[in-house]
Amino acid sequence: MSLDETLQYFNRELSWLEFNQRVLGEALDPEVPLLERLKFLAITGSNLDEFFMVRVGGLRALVEAGRRKKDPSGLTPLAQLKEISRRSHTMVARQYECYREDLEPRLASHGIARVRMEEMAEDHHRYLEQLFMDQIYPVITPMGLHRERGFPLVKNLALHMIVRLKPEAGSHEPRVALLPIEPGLDRFIRLPLPGRFAYVLVEDVVSLFCDRFFAGQAVLEAVPFRITRNADLVLQEDEAPDLLAGMQEVLEARKSGDCVRLEVAAGATRKTLQYLSRELGVPDAYLYEVDGPLNLKAFMEIGSLDGYEELSCEPWPPRKAAGIDPVHSIFDQMKQRPFLLSHPYEEFDPVVRLVEEAAEDDGVIAIKQILYRTTRRSPIVTALRKAARNGKYITVIVELKARFDEALNIEQAQALEREGAQVIYGIRGLKTHAKCCLVLRRESDGIRRYMHFGTGNYNESTARLYCDISYLTCDEDLGMETTVFFNTILGFSEPPRLRALEAAPLGLRDRLLELINGEAERKKQGQQAAIMIKLNSLVDPMIIDALYRASQAGVRVRMNVRGICCLRPGVPGLSENISVISIVDRFLEHARILYFHHGGDDLVFISSADWMPRNLDRRVELLVPIQDRTGKRRLLEELEVYFKDTVKAARLLPDGSYERV
Repeated sequence: MSLDETLQYFNRELSWLEFNQRVLGEALDPEVPLLERLKFLAITGSNLDEFFMVRVGGLRALVEAGRRKKDPSGLTPLAQLKEISRRSHTMVARQYECYREDLEPRLASHGIARVRMEEMAEDHHRYLEQLFMDQIYPVITPMGLHRERGFPLVKNLALHMIVRLKPEAGSHEPRVALLPIEPGLDRFIRLPLPGRFAYVLVEDVVSLFCDRFFAGQAVLEAVPFRITRNADLVLQEDEAPDLLAGMQEVLEARKSGDCVRLEVAAGATRKTLQYLSRELGVPDAYLYEVDGPLNLKAFMEIGSLDGYEELSCEPWPPRKAAGIDPVHSIFDQMKQRPFLLSHPYEEFDPVVRLVEEAAEDDGVIAIKQILYRTTRRSPIVTALRKAARNGKYITVIVELKARFDEALNIEQAQALEREGAQVIYGIRGLKTHAKCCLVLRRESDGIRRYMHFGTGNYNESTARLYCDISYLTCDEDLGMETTVFFNTILGFSEPPRLRALEAAPLGLRDRLLELINGEAERKKQGQQAAIMIKLNSLVDPMIIDALYRASQAGVRVRMNVRGICCLRPGVPGLSENISVISIVDRFLEHARILYFHHGGDDLVFISSADWMPRNLDRRVELLVPIQDRTGKRRLLEELEVYFKDTVKAARLLPDGSYERV
């Protein structure tokens, strides 16, 4: 290859920051409706929260352990942290510039106005004083801080206020107190102004009346702050007595993880910044002085206000799934033909119906399902519980290691167990990320298998926001292989070579390499060859190298990679035949769709897996062929539409930056 090896790959973390910058681009775009822009800004804040908890937390742990091994891009953990700090400080400054100078004044002109304390009318001041005494003062408990006792445990991502009081007479020792503001208090307090949504922030109210907590004391300073803790704590499965107990220990440990980011409202004195940094063990690189409200994620609440339809995107409700009759049995219809659904443009209801009908149907004898992320009131979990009560054999793999959904998944798993379902608490050493449901039904001609495969979770809420693919089928070969798949991952059987399905970590990487290399070989032999791929992330060096070889053989490779992309496209002699776009829009592009020309056979797949080492080596994933002509055609048309986008598509350039198409 023509480039130095370390120049062949972009750094994963910096590529992610580029992705979040594209999300921020939607908040900056004046063509996007105003409340949608605020939502995108809130998403960038939420994204950064998770990035610091997981990725920065993990890198910091590597540095503290003395690890200096370089990643494929040639950066050590310490070098990555330095560049992350530089870029993320720039991004945060841009976020708050967008909020202060653009979104906040524009929203105010439409009647959604944040009111500052200094500009408040006297009657509103009295209103807030009464509200403070009735609803805030009784909730907050001030904590006097003493050096000999150490700094108290501060909750991750929660809003707090550090208060500096005047020293006692004759003393130079600072007196400092802590006011925990969240949880339990509304962030946005509405003022009684008819016809407008005028609000104040709860921290502004607490600051205004802060002296009530310290009667007879002089308050010198009251500053909101927020910390982010390292949540990249891995379950040591070899040491845990069982997965459930081990995961509960991890959840407890997260509460006291190291501080990897300290956000402080702008205007804090140097004394206060130094005090917080020292007590929380935060170097300057992890300190963010924020010129605006902390926790932008909270502004999703304002972005979702009712009554401001002119400031929001036009409603786009999902249509009925084409060809599926809501009156007739889903089983009878699946026997006639398979169904491919594109969410959120088509309803998720048929997927829920499959499990709900299976729970009631006298012919159904067993259901096997994988649950990665659900909702608290999941209709699918409700149906599985009902099926267990109805005496059906229910086996559910509930992934306890689904990050930040662990507690909910434990709750759902225990509820299923109480109804008599057989619950598998994930697979030891792996995350179970495949999206699959298998229903076994006794019919007049024997046992028939009905299946759902998906690229997204069994989550009816995200199915209205995420672009995903569902495939409903009772194909006999897929049914047999799905049974083998479940038995292999749940038992001790030797992993067989599947003909249609492919699973990670068994053979998915080899199958992908075989498909990519096959296109390269056909091109070398003078045949037509083409690859089209849609993914969330592309990180794996072995896969990237195979794509480079395909490009060098002359294969045209078109990729839609929404998030992280470590492949460097458009480099002469390396990747000039590879183009990469990313689409960020009102719905989250989440589907994984694969196309290989394959000598004219047109192989089309959907998958639960992104092309990352973790997905291919450390997760249970599925690659599912779409073999019916109608489904193939729909997915090929969908892929082509992405590559024709001239509104939301951004093109990845050889230097790692993106430009709008």
